Amino acid sequence: MSALADRSLMCRKKITEDIINHIFVKNNTMLRKFRVTNFKGFENTFEYDLTDVKGYEFNKSSVKNGVVNHSIIYGRNGSGKSNLAWAIFDILEHLTEKQRSEHIYKNYLNANSQSPYADFYYEFGIDSNIVIYEYRKSDYKNILNERLWVNNEEVVCFDRSDLSLTKINLSGAETLNRKVENPELSILKYIRNNAVLDENTTNKIFLSFLNFIDRMLFFRALSDRIYLSVDHPTKNVLEDIIQRNNVNDLERFLNEAGVDCKLSVVKELDGNSLVFNFDKRKVPFGQVASTGTKALTLFYYWYQEIREKGGVSLLFIDEFDAFYHHSLSRIMIEKLKQTSVQFILTTHNTSIISNDILRPDCYFLMSKTEIKSLANSTLKELREAHNIEKMYRSGGFA
Repeated sequence: MSALADRSLMCRKKITEDIINHIFVKNNTMLRKFRVTNFKGFENTFEYDLTDVKGYEFNKSSVKNGVVNHSIIYGRNGSGKSNLAWAIFDILEHLTEKQRSEHIYKNYLNANSQSPYADFYYEFGIDSNIVIYEYRKSDYKNILNERLWVNNEEVVCFDRSDLSLTKINLSGAETLNRKVENPELSILKYIRNNAVLDENTTNKIFLSFLNFIDRMLFFRALSDRIYLSVDHPTKNVLEDIIQRNNVNDLERFLNEAGVDCKLSVVKELDGNSLVFNFDKRKVPFGQVASTGTKALTLFYYWYQEIREKGGVSLLFIDEFDAFYHHSLSRIMIEKLKQTSVQFILTTHNTSIISNDILRPDCYFLMSKTEIKSLANSTLKELREAHNIEKMYRSGGFA
């Protein structure tokens, strides 16, 4: 009987990591909507809706499958642009093994609220399928409940206050122990790590969703460099570029960005170092590179991952062009548009509010209480010929 059962188990198709990686690269997986309540500066429910697109006939690549694929957020200082990033990327803490900058999640709950928890809502599109994931936390680490829907069917329900209500409708996970008492352990991560899931549509969607989360990337290059990412850089950025044999490509990238330079690698006792080649001598990169050049090099470090198929699923860069000339900002956006990545950028640079770059439903205005596109911030019918930067500067959007 045991041998027969073993043979039966071997005949059942199981989902392997290779299958999921293939599915992820092939599928059009995107963030559609996000809501958060009582987290940091968001006392009341704050929604970021990327599905409210218009029928513009220009810059069509900025919208994919009815979802904003390329978005740029504007907001006054203190409006919560960084907090929005922290909120979206909170999901990495309990669903992945990635390293994070934990200090940014201090003061987790809104200081004005009496509620002892924060609520998060994510909606993803995986091809024609919709995945909704909700969870509640009391702080950065501790999860109170989780719910997951695939195409309106609830496949996971978990409430730590009443473990008897736990529901897992994923084929292959029937024998799992439902009592996950560790308050820091996500039920979804528990399923992923302990169940051998059967190969069926729902399970593929479930694991494709988790794969998307694994590949999310946030970074910024201000006075503090923060990463919430695919892989936290454990080594020197320049060292990584050298090891990937991408020095010539970096040189080309910097020259295209307006930094006229020649680069080479010099062997030293403690390893290789990147240098600028001047006419009469070589100078270590870090000694003469400007702040802008260093910011570009950090961008290139991550751009290596972004260009790879399936390397990055969702990219969020806070103050992406803080050290760039306005013409360089355009170049960086165009480079990102050439990749398949869904990206969200924050900036104060109004020169890139242009229908030549994106479109009115891809530029967002953010305040402490709401975020909405330029297309939804005016009663005027916006057309490709409109100078939307001029309209923005003159207060034409509210």
